[in-house]
Amino acid sequence: MTPSLSQPRHKLRVPRPKKGCVRLLVGTRKGAFVVGSDAQRKDFGVVCTEGLGAIVHHVVADPRAPKSVLMTALDPEHGAHVRYSDDGGRTFKVSRKSPAFGDAVDGLQQRRVHHIFWLSPGHSQESGVWYAGTSPQGLFRSRDAGRTWRPVAGLNNHPMLDRWTGGNQDSTPDGPTLHSIRVDPRDAEHLYIALSAGGVMESHNAGRTWNPVNVGTVRSFEERDENLEGVEQEFGQDPHLLVMAGTDPDRLWQQGRTGVYRMDREEGHWQRVGANLPKGIDDVGFAILSHPRDPDGAWVFPLDGSRTWSRTAPKGQPGLYRTQDGGQKWTRQDRGLPRSHAYWSVKRQALAHDAHDPLGVYVGTSQGEIWGSLNEGRSWRCLARHLPEIYSLEVAGVTS
Repeated sequence: MTPSLSQPRHKLRVPRPKKGCVRLLVGTRKGAFVVGSDAQRKDFGVVCTEGLGAIVHHVVADPRAPKSVLMTALDPEHGAHVRYSDDGGRTFKVSRKSPAFGDAVDGLQQRRVHHIFWLSPGHSQESGVWYAGTSPQGLFRSRDAGRTWRPVAGLNNHPMLDRWTGGNQDSTPDGPTLHSIRVDPRDAEHLYIALSAGGVMESHNAGRTWNPVNVGTVRSFEERDENLEGVEQEFGQDPHLLVMAGTDPDRLWQQGRTGVYRMDREEGHWQRVGANLPKGIDDVGFAILSHPRDPDGAWVFPLDGSRTWSRTAPKGQPGLYRTQDGGQKWTRQDRGLPRSHAYWSVKRQALAHDAHDPLGVYVGTSQGEIWGSLNEGRSWRCLARHLPEIYSLEVAGVTS
């Protein structure tokens, strides 16, 4: 039994809503963009750009230091690297030492970082600590606000890593990734990560040791190893995104290749709540968003779940589905979205919310558009067009 299963459930205070301008940090196939609004969130426009031409998978602001922003980038000059900004994303510098694997140990194959896929700030009491996830799958940590990075050896050199990830072989177009790095706001050493084709993993000692947390989820890859009889179901799943409820860190949501799941950590078992979506809507996709003030609230953006899995809005009719009761019932929200022939998709990092009341919800599309709702999804309008294919969308907070 893991420590978290024996601990009493401890919820957090509901944060006070904020007012003011919103900044959206956008990572795309051709660079990073900052899209800002006025104080009423009525008018949005591009404020600045960075790294035009580079592949940018993630741009994230530091909630502990509002002017600090980190971004990943892949370009011919620097390869896979991290850039950091101290002025809110207006200017960036390249990290002195970006994530890189050390020498292989204990028979593991030597690996090279192809791209840096994910960034997460550390605990609120750990100033300057950041985590990064890469492809091939690796975990890295910075203790100086992104200037330098070191491998988290407890994961990268784990003797089961190749088994967990299938030897880093799966059908992800850009390669398997480590993503969804979540830090428990109550405990800086309590971490979750998600591995493509490997599943969700948990650490209670800042990454020195790890255990699978996948009971209840359907495996995506059914290769069996007779040497793993009895434990093979503990890993091999393919989570696309793991999120933690803002006021209840023991409530976890997951959008995976095999459905939408919810877990209350003390129960230790995932429930497939996506099965409750309306008839004819498959619960496959990439993006899932939890409500910051309601642990029972979440949104998903389903994609075509047919045998070929085209990864587009089903029937060319995009729409989000919202639950307010922990996934027992889902309501479609598509007012203002295209009604037909809109064959775009939403990637796992491209669904975000602000801190206003009512909540603003924002969607970045594969067609380079940003759609926004200022009333928690009841109606939508297009806020920005003509951007490159959007890989990620994060809210950098609000300014008065």
